[in-house]
Amino acid sequence: MDLQTLSQLFSTTYNPDPNVRKAAELQIRKIGNEEGMIAAILRIIAADSIDIATRQACSVWLKNRVHTSYSIETARRPDQIVIAPSEREALRIDVLPLLAATPSKSIALQLANTLKSIVAFDFPSRWPTLVAEIKHLLVSNDIKEVHAGCIGTLEAVRAFRFRQKNDIMPTIISELFPTLVTIATHMVQQPPNASQDIPTMLHLILKAYRTTIVINISAHQQSAESLVPWGQLLFAVINLRLPKEAVPEDTEEREKCEWWKAKKWAYAVLGRLFHRYGNPSQMPSTLQVDYLEFAKHFVTSFAPEILNIYFRQVELFVSNQEWLSSKCQYQIFQFFTECVKPKSTWVQLKPHFDSLVSNFVFPQLSFNESRRALWEADPIDYVRVSVDEYESFTTPVAAATTFLLSLAGNRTKATFLPILGFINSILRVHGPPEQRFGALNMTAALGRQIMKHPEVKNNMEQFMLQFVSPELESPEPFLRAIALEILGTVTKQGLVWSSEEVLSKHFQAVFRALDDESFPVKVQAALALTEMIIAYDTVRIAVAPQVGKVIQDLLKMSDETDLDILNNSMEVMVDQFQTELLPVAAMLTARLCESYMRLARESAIHDHIEENADLDTLLADVDDDKTFAAMGVAKTISTIIASIDSSPEILSQIQEIVIPIIVFSFENRLLDLFDNMYELVDSLTYKLRAISPSMWPVFELTYRLFKHEAVDFLEEMLPSLDNFLSYGADVIKTRQDYKQMLVDIYTTSITNEQLGENDRVNGSKLAESILLNLRGAIDDYLQTIISTALTLTDNTETPALRLANLEVLINTVLYNPSAALHLMEVYKPGMARAFFERWFVAINADNRLPRVHDKKLSILALCALMEMAPDTVPESLRDGWPGIVGGALKIFKTLPKAIEDRKRLEQLLQEESDDEDETEDHPLNLAEDDEDVWDEDSAYMEMLAKEGARLREKSETDANPEEEEESEDEEDIDEELGYISPLENVNPYVSFKQALTTFQMQNAPSYQAATTALDIEQQTLLMEVMRIAEQDQTPQS
Repeated sequence: MDLQTLSQLFSTTYNPDPNVRKAAELQIRKIGNEEGMIAAILRIIAADSIDIATRQACSVWLKNRVHTSYSIETARRPDQIVIAPSEREALRIDVLPLLAATPSKSIALQLANTLKSIVAFDFPSRWPTLVAEIKHLLVSNDIKEVHAGCIGTLEAVRAFRFRQKNDIMPTIISELFPTLVTIATHMVQQPPNASQDIPTMLHLILKAYRTTIVINISAHQQSAESLVPWGQLLFAVINLRLPKEAVPEDTEEREKCEWWKAKKWAYAVLGRLFHRYGNPSQMPSTLQVDYLEFAKHFVTSFAPEILNIYFRQVELFVSNQEWLSSKCQYQIFQFFTECVKPKSTWVQLKPHFDSLVSNFVFPQLSFNESRRALWEADPIDYVRVSVDEYESFTTPVAAATTFLLSLAGNRTKATFLPILGFINSILRVHGPPEQRFGALNMTAALGRQIMKHPEVKNNMEQFMLQFVSPELESPEPFLRAIALEILGTVTKQGLVWSSEEVLSKHFQAVFRALDDESFPVKVQAALALTEMIIAYDTVRIAVAPQVGKVIQDLLKMSDETDLDILNNSMEVMVDQFQTELLPVAAMLTARLCESYMRLARESAIHDHIEENADLDTLLADVDDDKTFAAMGVAKTISTIIASIDSSPEILSQIQEIVIPIIVFSFENRLLDLFDNMYELVDSLTYKLRAISPSMWPVFELTYRLFKHEAVDFLEEMLPSLDNFLSYGADVIKTRQDYKQMLVDIYTTSITNEQLGENDRVNGSKLAESILLNLRGAIDDYLQTIISTALTLTDNTETPALRLANLEVLINTVLYNPSAALHLMEVYKPGMARAFFERWFVAINADNRLPRVHDKKLSILALCALMEMAPDTVPESLRDGWPGIVGGALKIFKTLPKAIEDRKRLEQLLQEESDDEDETEDHPLNLAEDDEDVWDEDSAYMEMLAKEGARLREKSETDANPEEEEESEDEEDIDEELGYISPLENVNPYVSFKQALTTFQMQNAPSYQAATTALDIEQQTLLMEVMRIAEQDQTPQS
């Protein structure tokens, strides 16, 4: 196809007529994979004679084509189309010159993404000249080429920003970054003006530097020859005073302008350098090997200068001499927070903390103009931003709060009482409402620490009565809202009121606020009431007659906001008022299902995003409110189901109401909600101990999903599948298709290369459930199950999979011992003996059959073998047959301790469950000195770093199996307390006594050999086992 025809075809893709547009898209798809297409598209993009819109359409197509296909060298599926070598060469030759030549920012963006995909696959081996080509652009006298060089550098480093191995990035850095810092330094020396060329390139250069230090920092960047000029550049950008004419007058436009983007990236680079590489007291041990010396130098030579510059910027900002973008304020707060725990920076920060709190933190937390505008324009969004921490964690307000909490928690002795003194000074003078809000907002943020402080907590009731309670009746709704928030916070932290009368007054004020005309006040009232119901029995008793109204209020607010936090309130109500809500449980569930369906439909629409969206698009796409809210509603439905123990009829009604939302979620492939849906299936089938006719379509859907989109959801599916087998065995036994589905899920889990060891463990557990629950009904599938398990025998890398796979084979023996041993021999002669050897290695080892179920299963399978007719025992096993009795006794020896350990674990779990509602303890640092602080957060970061290092090492070992050494360490396999085995009610002692009697009667020589081979200890144990069996049989006679 010639260029003119092709360009006309692309110009048709934005034709207003959808039919014309669709026809063009189909034609492009038809010819898109032909060799020469990419080269032709490159020529169209380069052609100035063709209109920009058409060239842009071509650049989008090119970006998507390269993104989806460039890394594929050999097509493994029909839908995979390989890009020909000639096309790849054309891309490498043309993409950088096109970047330099394009007049369109949107085309440049598509070409930049294209370049990143190429670099990620081709550099350095297939494109060794890339760095030289970028450098050639950077040193050009043409500003457009320099700009293209900046984009080229950024995309080159973005291609490797998450690469753990520090092998490719250092080459790019050492070759290009000395040139970049020279260019940028020259730019900063020019007086700022309204032209966007210089700030745009500065923005790109600084963003490129920040991108290179995500995972590692190169040796070149650590050297003085790099660190000094880059440090000077970063300081110069931050200190740059921008004249009014250089930036837009409108605040929102100014936030987005290139000058302030450049400043933001300068702050971000300094923040990252200090946080990850320059803070020795907080540096995880895994990073100290490479960066400790650099950190010691940075914290003494650079951090003090950074702090001084930031103090100056804050001073200019709070005195209204300079403006700061919100992103820059956020970065400054982040840096200040990082400086609280290390002694070296805290000593410098300490003299400034009180002025920072009063002049920089306090205005952020006051009821300023932006808060008022949001409250009045969109109260629902106000609630979302102020209540849901995940909505606003990158804002200066959130960062100011984090800084305040860090001061109070990590430097309590020096800062806590002065901060509270500042709050009191604002409240005592009863200043403007906006300032009182700020002081109360600080109190709400510090509520947990206040209630933990030994000198302060006992004064909290007086503080509440003096400053907070009056605001519950304030004419200003925002003061009513913050007063309610404080009340909820201190209630949660254990405030004890001096009298029931005082408590009752506060409860009544909260209950009235549920009907407040202002929506944010109603939400805070609901949250406060939730905490009061949990904390105070008298409040719970008072709410009980009116819980229906509270539930209706919560449902209405949830539907209006989709706030996950309100679902927590709903769960508390359901849990605390089970008796009162039982008569309306079905109606409440129906109402919740309506909410869920609305959210799920909106989530389904949202999920139909562009298939070719790259990582950055996906990372930027944070519109997950609907999904999270749907999860919360599903969790509340689960709470209702869990709360109904006394009425199977109501539970059956609820099941019929809930099944449609499960089916909808599965049919619309709402993968994010699958976990919640399988929790509903599990709890419904388990609590009813039955599978209703309307639940079987969910089983069929599960199989279809597993075979397609949800192959990696077996762990979530397993409890439900086990319930289908446990409580629906009678139906499954009559349905050949259901049996085939279950066995196919097992074999797929073992053989599918996409799945890992954990999936194979879960598949093996499913096979065990099939064999235990469908006794006598799956003879046709026994060969398949045995062959699949034997195929895996030599490929089990973890103890968990080794045991799970072994127990599939043990279960086949329990299912039908003679058939199982015969089929093992059919698979491969001698295989039955090899299986026995593996089994007895596990029996004789100290901890290879660790759980109660493992021991019972092996005892019962050995019992089944003892009951075999002598002539059905394979010849290769007869000489070892007497060892079965000794093997069973070996397990019996350890069974009582395993049962005792399991009971102790169950007791511990119950105790943990009873304690789980207790508030987390965030200890205050009451030390007098200014030494380094190492707290829970520091320890958590250390743990994460070590775990990351372990996983990387394991990944590298997996990639180089020849380097792997045999490990003698066995991972512990824990009891699965949530799993109820079909063998739960089988008495192994009674079964053994019966099997031994049968063994004696029908295979006397082997019985004689088995019992005479026992030593004194085993004989004593045998008598004890028989005594317990007699004792356990007595009540039955």
